[in-house]
Amino acid sequence: MKHYESSLRTNSTVDQAHDAVTKLHNAVTQASSHPTSQMLDQAENSLEHAEEAVRHAPEGSVGRQGVELVQERLEEEKRRLSSLDGQAGESQD
Repeated sequence: MKHYESSLRTNSTVDQAHDAVTKLHNAVTQASSHPTSQMLDQAENSLEHAEEAVRHAPEGSVGRQGVELVQERLEEEKRRLSSLDGQAGESQD
C-alpha cells in the first residue's frame, strides 16, 4: 500500500535525488544496451535532472545524511554515461 511506503520515506530532497539518480542509472543502462542517439539523448536529459536534484539534496537533509551517497552515485553514473558518449559514433541510428 502507498500509505506504508510513504511512511517509510520522508520524500525529502535527498529521497528525490536518490530517485533521480536511480532513473539516470536506468537510462544509462538502456543507452548502453541500445546506444542510439535517442537513448543517449534521454540519458543526457536524465543526467541534467539528476544533477539538479543532487544540487538541492543538502537543503532537505539532516546533517547532510545521505547527501554524500547520492553524490557518489551521481558521479558513477556520469562516468558510465561518459564512456557511452565515446561509443556513440560507433553505432548511431
